[in-house]
Amino acid sequence: MTKTIDLIYFNAGGGHRAAAQALDAVIAQQQRPWRVRCINLVDVLDPQASFRRLTGMAPEDLYNKRLAKGWTLGLAQELKLLQGVIRMGHNALVQRLRAHWLQARPDMVVSLIPNFNRALCCSLQPALPGGAQGGRPVPFVTVLTDMADHPPNFWIEPDLPQHLVCGSALAVDQALAAGCAPARIHRTSGMVLRPDFYAPLVQDRQAERARLGLHPDRPTAVVMFGGQGSMAMLTIARQLPDVQLLLLCGHHSTLAEKLRSLQPSAPHAVVGFTAQVRQHLALGDFFIGKPGPGSLSEAVQQGLPVVTLRNAWTMPQERYNTDWVQATGVGLVGTSARNIRPVVLALMARLGEFQARVQQVHNRAIFEVPEILADILANPSGLRLPAPAATADSTRPASLVG
Repeated sequence: MTKTIDLIYFNAGGGHRAAAQALDAVIAQQQRPWRVRCINLVDVLDPQASFRRLTGMAPEDLYNKRLAKGWTLGLAQELKLLQGVIRMGHNALVQRLRAHWLQARPDMVVSLIPNFNRALCCSLQPALPGGAQGGRPVPFVTVLTDMADHPPNFWIEPDLPQHLVCGSALAVDQALAAGCAPARIHRTSGMVLRPDFYAPLVQDRQAERARLGLHPDRPTAVVMFGGQGSMAMLTIARQLPDVQLLLLCGHHSTLAEKLRSLQPSAPHAVVGFTAQVRQHLALGDFFIGKPGPGSLSEAVQQGLPVVTLRNAWTMPQERYNTDWVQATGVGLVGTSARNIRPVVLALMARLGEFQARVQQVHNRAIFEVPEILADILANPSGLRLPAPAATADSTRPASLVG
């Protein structure tokens, strides 16, 4: 019998939606007997788009625009306010979501978003206590799209009948510390990436560099700060006039214009929004960008050492990512875009060494998660799968990886 799996995401930052789309794509490739539905939580909670009508923007647009301007310190403070509002509105959220589950009747719900997992889980089981077809309860699964949790009440909610899919040893430790049942904690070897990052890539690297106005053989950094871009990229470009850069600006057209007005001594190629992120990463020798779990994981999967930043403006849930970069030896961490030059030059001086370390990281999460979901469907009470072999993504001895 075909099972229906709902993947819950929202568009804040883009990584949650990308993870849902990646899982949808790989499940289709594997021809699993499942019907997958990618569901934007905003559409469930606000089906009449009342927020958009009142404000002229979707709720996630507020986050994305502030992120593009670099106002992440304010976002960190707003996160605490959001969590408080969610707690206060818990009963109303559960009521709205329960009505949705009664109509949608999924066989499994997979959350790819933080903050709302208590409401999602608490509404699901009462709505469908006997499952979509009658029988066993509908399993609820949270797949972390951050390398680690930012407790409390962010990704990992204790005392819930849920499964947790964790992409790092630290996230597993956090789940255990929160009191989650070990049989319901599942470890993967990294973050979920699009399956095309694992497919053979046929590309004339030198010709593509030349087409963009870059020197075919000069060491090249790919600079990227997510789909919305960031004005920090302008500071970085000014700091590195003599380093060849491929700058991916996303939807930030003002940033692209300012970058094109610069007159660096080395070639700088400026690219607006593109769906061909992997192809552009493949043109680089190393990566410069924010410590987002998706961008760092994509760069490393493509074989690029990374230079990233950590300071007071770093999103709280992304601070561990900089620890991961340092512990695995796949790159260097600076304190700000304004003083990134010595960090970049230090990495370039040891580029071969860092590239060798990157090759030791083997992230297969996109293929591991469907296997975990299949096991949960067969054993919803929580039969634990054997942990994958320890990889270089661990920040503790391999013997302790669980």
